[in-house]
Amino acid sequence: MPQYPNRQFLDFEQPIRELYEQIEENKRLAEKNSKVDYKSIIQQLEDAIIEKRKEITERLTPWQRVQLSRHPDRPYTLKYIDKMSTNFVELHGDRNVKDDKAMVGGFASLDGQTVMFIGQQKGINTKARQMRNFGMANPEGYRKALRLMKLAEKFGKPVVTLIDTPGAYPGLEAEERGQGEAIAKNIYEMVRLKVPIICCIIGEGASGGALGIGVGDKILMMENTWYTVISPESCSSILWRSWDKKEVAAEQLRLTAKDMKGFGLIDEIVPEPIGGAHWDYSEAASILKSHILRSLEELKQIPAEQRMNYRIDKFSKMGFWNEEPEAVGQTEKA
Repeated sequence: MPQYPNRQFLDFEQPIRELYEQIEENKRLAEKNSKVDYKSIIQQLEDAIIEKRKEITERLTPWQRVQLSRHPDRPYTLKYIDKMSTNFVELHGDRNVKDDKAMVGGFASLDGQTVMFIGQQKGINTKARQMRNFGMANPEGYRKALRLMKLAEKFGKPVVTLIDTPGAYPGLEAEERGQGEAIAKNIYEMVRLKVPIICCIIGEGASGGALGIGVGDKILMMENTWYTVISPESCSSILWRSWDKKEVAAEQLRLTAKDMKGFGLIDEIVPEPIGGAHWDYSEAASILKSHILRSLEELKQIPAEQRMNYRIDKFSKMGFWNEEPEAVGQTEKA
């Protein structure tokens, strides 16, 4: 976990940065003057940081939650796998084109039971982000994910997906290799998979990039994440021809975990450490792990065929609409 001054702060986290700077200043003074006890002052400042984190968390806007989901210090898929499980064996390649580094997956031991983890990985620095294509998978990434799901089904192991992507890669070469078809096939196959599937949104959940590994028996969504068909910036550029309205777009898209739970699109909201998952990787992983284990225990009690039918019904019922009786009658007469 990075410590100040290496920690990065968002604009609304600046009051916390100022408290850290005061702590550093008091530590420097303590080194110069050993006769004065600065411990109590430092302790008060550390307590103040926790209180400030609580205060900020309680009044976050949708756009600020979007910013937190993209925080440079936020844990990514491989970090969660490392903190939650043991004996992770990463599996590579789609057996067709290549190994997509934006999509990772493999078997691991989760509290003594073997599960298949699959998720998008963004990269922890500039070089890694370029290698991982910023978590935007190509068609071969989704085909690799499907291959791993089928492998898990073959051995009767549950699948846990960790979703964190700004979207599937929109490049020409991705479309030439069948990006839309790959995502659509994943959705179709995940609905019919005979093993339990738990999908966890741990960061950004954008568009088909998220849906390609987002169909499951249980959909979990971490507190400071977002899930919608389009990013606030892209929505703003389409509606207002500018990114300046991204905060308004974030509000209108109803993309927060609370909104998604209200719409019935997710099953559970997973709490995060005070201030966000980037403040404590171990605690964030521990909380998510407890939700996954509880969900797995529930799903194991349901026969495979029944679980699959529940999954189909669950996604078939999503969304709501109104029919005007007059319009229906006119259609029938026509």
